[in-house]
Amino acid sequence: MLAYAPSGVSAFGLAAISNIFADRSHLGLPPLDFAVCADRAGTLRTDLGMWTHVEHGPEAIANADLIIVLPTDQQPLTLPAPVTKAITDAYHRQALIAAYCAGSFLLAETGLLDGLRATTSRPLATHLAQRHPGIIIKTDALYVDEGQIVTGTSVTSCIHMCLHLLRREHGAAVSNAVAREWMITPRRESGQTRYVPTTAPAGTRSLADAEDARLADLLIWARTHLHHPMTVNDLAKQALMSARTFARRFRAVTGTTPHAWLNDQRLDLTEELLTSTTLSIQEIARQAGFASSGVLRTQFTKRHGIAPSVYRHKPAQDRADRPTHRRSATRSAQDEVRHRPGETGGSSGHVTDMNERCTPDDFHREDLAT
Repeated sequence: MLAYAPSGVSAFGLAAISNIFADRSHLGLPPLDFAVCADRAGTLRTDLGMWTHVEHGPEAIANADLIIVLPTDQQPLTLPAPVTKAITDAYHRQALIAAYCAGSFLLAETGLLDGLRATTSRPLATHLAQRHPGIIIKTDALYVDEGQIVTGTSVTSCIHMCLHLLRREHGAAVSNAVAREWMITPRRESGQTRYVPTTAPAGTRSLADAEDARLADLLIWARTHLHHPMTVNDLAKQALMSARTFARRFRAVTGTTPHAWLNDQRLDLTEELLTSTTLSIQEIARQAGFASSGVLRTQFTKRHGIAPSVYRHKPAQDRADRPTHRRSATRSAQDEVRHRPGETGGSSGHVTDMNERCTPDDFHREDLAT
């Protein structure tokens, strides 16, 4: 795995990706070989004004099976010709290419995003659409997986994009292990919108902070109690909130409902148990908190399009829900909406319905025991 770091590279992004793709073979995970390249070997300035040493130039791209283009604060956003050629050659030999934030803009300069869906940070979306009208911009997605090319939005969303790459290439157990180390949600779907908090009045900030802290503790607690049936009232009591307050804060922080979130966690656990144990489907259903093995099969097939038993025996690289070929630039209006200045694209990719409407009373009644 190789990260391309342009001059002015994001120091956070460089640190985050090098940590996510660090070798953890001593913990029983698959060995990973991570390296960084730049326009030329030598010292490189980061966006913080610090200098770091990079051992490789763009020639290293020729040996990588995964290349991530990191964002930069450098203007204009252009790629040197040798880097453009190296990334294009890597694509044609079937390497996986990823980018996020300003890195998506750099990747667009290669022409590889033409006719595909892609995402970048909101401040760059309009500029990207104007410069590359052939790209279908998705501004409300954390990341967009088009098979051989994956793009992400902001610097912080790169973590979820990278966990997605780990999941699709090495399986749920590897991705979940890294997520637990980072103490973040193991899986966020590509179609989930980014949470942008509103500024609370000065007198209410401490209350909101306290609620969010309790909610964070609740999410950790819930993941360790998935085998128990849970209702919204149960979760609200655990978080020391009223059902209405809990419903409001939960959607604000996670971008989804408690029911959908719990279902995702149970399916994540199911994936991990399928690929790391020989437990029966019935026992996996019990440990993951599904009412029956039949319910598990139904929910699992909705996510993956295949039965759990089929998923269990597939190679890790074939388990991810992703396109398998480059898409045509011609799409029906019902499928995609091109981004224009002042417009927001529709949600992308994976099966997370962000148009779900639930009132606080609906949450109060909702039974989360699937």
